[in-house]
Amino acid sequence: VSERHTQTSGALQRLIDHPRLVPALIVAAGVAVLAVAFAAQIWGGIQPCVLCLYQRYTYGVAIGFGVAGVAVGQWPRARQAAVALAGLAFLCVTAIAAFHVGVEQHWWRGTAECHAPAFDPNASIDQLREQLLSTHFVACDEIPWSLFGISIAGYDMIVSLILAVATLWAARRIGAGRTS
Repeated sequence: VSERHTQTSGALQRLIDHPRLVPALIVAAGVAVLAVAFAAQIWGGIQPCVLCLYQRYTYGVAIGFGVAGVAVGQWPRARQAAVALAGLAFLCVTAIAAFHVGVEQHWWRGTAECHAPAFDPNASIDQLREQLLSTHFVACDEIPWSLFGISIAGYDMIVSLILAVATLWAARRIGAGRTS
């Protein structure tokens, strides 16, 4: 059993030390998550709230670090830094998604952008109509879809946490198999 574990561990280390594999997987994972989000929006009709958009932007940051990791793949320390930064970006997504779940569950209030805009009580009917028609708003505390009692934000929290842990673990292992 010990020899098999050593062989498996060695094979895994060789994959991690491949110059561009881990960063490419980061890019692929980030793109896949964003593809699901955009598919839910375009074909599922689920409009994102501001917290959803913050999560998407942060996935974009992780993808950017993944691309940087691919670009500097031949330099283990630079690749390790890019992968670690991508892991921290995934961790930020996890924090935003956890906050979003709390807002959905009414454990705390969301950001100012999470709430309907205030309207001028002295405005005319025409001014109010114009303001309503020009304002795009999706409440952060409404759950547009859930499965097994878990909302989209909840699933995003789970997925981004797994990505953060895996990415940060890989960042620690980059270069660990070197003999120099």
